[in-house]
Amino acid sequence: MSSRTRGTAAAWGLLPFAVYVLLFLAVPTLIAVGTGFFDESGSFTLDTVAALGSPVVLATFGNSFWLSALTAVVGAVIGALACYALLGVRADGALRSTVDSLSGVLAQFGGVMLAFAFVATIGIQGMVTLFLRDVFGLDLFADGVWIYAMPGLVLPYLYFQIPLMMITFMPALESLKPAWAEANATLGGTATGYWLRIAFPVLAPSFLGSLLLLFANAFSSYATAAALISQGSQIVPLQIRAALTSETLLGRENLAGALALGMIAVMAVVMLGYSALQSRAVRWQR
Repeated sequence: MSSRTRGTAAAWGLLPFAVYVLLFLAVPTLIAVGTGFFDESGSFTLDTVAALGSPVVLATFGNSFWLSALTAVVGAVIGALACYALLGVRADGALRSTVDSLSGVLAQFGGVMLAFAFVATIGIQGMVTLFLRDVFGLDLFADGVWIYAMPGLVLPYLYFQIPLMMITFMPALESLKPAWAEANATLGGTATGYWLRIAFPVLAPSFLGSLLLLFANAFSSYATAAALISQGSQIVPLQIRAALTSETLLGRENLAGALALGMIAVMAVVMLGYSALQSRAVRWQR
């Protein structure tokens, strides 16, 4: 088969995926964003977009930022330490295979199932709550209302943030060449000097890129928060839900489109930074 024929066959093979992306990603995004620039009569307006500067919307974006940043930083640190610990086991061993499989599953675990798992575990009548109360007399989770507020989202988000970090950061750790450590030791370097002068600078782009990916993952998460928080709209995805289900919100019915525009702008900046860091990190992984 000639190179031209292979290229044509590859293009036809990508066609179903391209159609899928167009119908279920590009078109809905354009519709969602476009609605923010039109009023209910179909006339162009900037009034709805201007609502992004209102105190309520700014507070909502602020909540999304701190929740995403907190879970991203904590998830990145714990996940990186777990990856480092796994370097001490065989790559084809049972433990490594089990952890890799669990990480792949748990990174995609969320929504109603995850919310129910946390409510059933540390809710007011959760298994752990009752066990600590009945056996040890501890009421650590007696006030289970916190799980249905903003602080209650931190633990469920970490549940899928840490496995995602392990999936994305492990290849970077494995790309550290043993010859670098051997050269450092041969030249009289210490282990501390190796990590500070060689390993950390090499791993920094991958770590920061994974951190941005975790931030984007938390910032765009909806299902878990929607299942736990049925009242209020403390983060942007829930604010969009409120705008779509409420007849009026801040006097602008198309506010959901403007909120979507704000989210897309934030995600675009984050993903551009992620792409730049990944292109820098891949040079050391070849």
